[in-house]
Amino acid sequence: MVLYTTPFPNSCLSALHAVSWALIFPCYCVVDRLLTPFTSISCKKCHRANSPCYLQLLCIILFTPIYLALLVAALPLGFLGFLLWFPLQSVRRPYIYSRLEDKGQAGGAALLGEWRGTGTGKSFCFATANLCLLPESLARLNNVFHVQTRAKEIGQRIRNGASRPQIKIYIDSPTNTSISAASFSSLVSPQGSDGIAQTVAGSIKRTASVEYKGNGGRRPSDEAVNSPASGDPNNGGSLEDACIVRIGGEEGCRPPEADDPATGNQARNGAARGQKGQTPNHSQQDGDSGSLGSPSASRESLVKAQAGADGGGGEPGATNSKLLYKASVVKKAAARKRRHPDEAFDHEISAFFPANLDFLCLQEVFDTRAAVKLKDQLHGYFEYILYDVGVYGCYRSHGCCSFKFLNSGLFFASRYPIMEVAYHCYPNGRCSDALASKGALFLKVQVGSTPQDQRIVGYLSCTHLQATTEDSAIRCEQLDLLQDWLTDFRKSTSSSSAANPEELVAFDVICGDFNFDNCSSDDKLEQQHSLFTRYKDPCRLGPGEEKSWAIGTLLDTNNLYDEDVCTPENLQNKSSGAGQKGRKDLLKGNGRRIDYILHGEEGLGPDWKAEVEEFSFITQLSGLTDHLPVAMRLMVSTGEEEA
Repeated sequence: MVLYTTPFPNSCLSALHAVSWALIFPCYCVVDRLLTPFTSISCKKCHRANSPCYLQLLCIILFTPIYLALLVAALPLGFLGFLLWFPLQSVRRPYIYSRLEDKGQAGGAALLGEWRGTGTGKSFCFATANLCLLPESLARLNNVFHVQTRAKEIGQRIRNGASRPQIKIYIDSPTNTSISAASFSSLVSPQGSDGIAQTVAGSIKRTASVEYKGNGGRRPSDEAVNSPASGDPNNGGSLEDACIVRIGGEEGCRPPEADDPATGNQARNGAARGQKGQTPNHSQQDGDSGSLGSPSASRESLVKAQAGADGGGGEPGATNSKLLYKASVVKKAAARKRRHPDEAFDHEISAFFPANLDFLCLQEVFDTRAAVKLKDQLHGYFEYILYDVGVYGCYRSHGCCSFKFLNSGLFFASRYPIMEVAYHCYPNGRCSDALASKGALFLKVQVGSTPQDQRIVGYLSCTHLQATTEDSAIRCEQLDLLQDWLTDFRKSTSSSSAANPEELVAFDVICGDFNFDNCSSDDKLEQQHSLFTRYKDPCRLGPGEEKSWAIGTLLDTNNLYDEDVCTPENLQNKSSGAGQKGRKDLLKGNGRRIDYILHGEEGLGPDWKAEVEEFSFITQLSGLTDHLPVAMRLMVSTGEEEA
């Protein structure tokens, strides 16, 4: 399939569209600015404590006549632009595909060679988030501001969180010889331009000594995870860099858990000194995801591989040595001890996006300029991106016609090559949702190949359902359409047959903003939908029953800028430290979890299984959106033993 890199079939139509939008844009900006003060004053709680309401009223009185005059002047040009723009939408393509060609060894082509469909399996990491990147006047209804600035900051945070390589930690202890691993959101920054692996100082507990390997035995310098330079390929950051940490046991053969309080205090104080002068988003506290002793630490994400790190200490070229790691997790049953024995997988509330994030599905990226800024930032980590997904203008379906002012808001980024794409617009949108082309985006990606040259592929679906609470029937119809469209997409894009399997399916994942939760009595109809019999929700026990550790993802917009929730660490600590009641007080609608990641177990390769390995609620975008992102790491096992 040929993926569309431009919205129109030829350059002539693209030029006409550019001219039409240049005529429309002044009118669009004036209308947006004219409405912005009124939507801001309607917010119950402004994010600026030093901006009293009377100042906003004064601005409205002074600037409204000016904006009205500018609107009158811009309307003739805007009308001419609309007459040119409207017919062009009938031939517009439903998405724009962007690929960053120069990715070097971290590119998608190199990733395909990492897994041949043999051995114990491979893990893939998925994340989804609602970003609320609407036109400024509409975004302020949700108490979020400065759309263009937020888009750039969101892209930086996601990129820097995902580009942190995983730490490989070995424990030298008479009582514990297993692998200890920081969680998939542990704090390690990419390699600097000098070739030295770098790490962020954090609270390291249960240890007596820490030895940094792969750097000639020298201690790397500290670097803030959220700094703009982190993860930037131009600065030498590489996904194949890793920091090996060797942890010595306590003297007297005490187990690592019986640490000296003074030692832990010294580690914490050292971490605080290393973070001096940084913003609150950089600070690490006891219990944060960067702490090896925190509840959010996991033993699942790291690989016991040293890649020759023990030799070369003291050699001049050691500073440029790179420790290659496998993205997949080597399963060793004897060495695995989960933090939550009652669960089949680990779960956490993390202050950072997971390291080695493979696929990112976003919703409410409606503003095209913000989508371009977001794309430019995410291309520092993701090679393949789809944006500006949806239709504009007159949309006809089932004999009805509706006008679409906004696109679908869907946005997809991947480290692996995209093979096939399909988009469908929901025909039954109602009220304000009918003005946007909300729908479903279906993708087929290649994640590997077998020694017999069979492609290993995965299917992903990203969607955003009807928003209004009372429209349960509409959401159920949209879920029906989602399943039907996905079935048709898999049939139309499959090149395999039972007699001649040319492809093996590794995973089938659905994610997005469903706009209903699993506990509210108003959402009983959606909770019992057949989708949840075909796909598994890691946070769900059954209709109307959540797992005890699951929290809501819809934040209370009135409290977005409170001190205790306005930074990733504060929101993480509040969510982790509070009981269930405290968590519900923080979140809107008694902790409504409306952002989902589901995975299917049918239609995979023969004897293959896809099992959740880790699930996390992410606070890294606190203050930038009114939703909590969620992430899931899925282990695809082939049933074969490691050679």
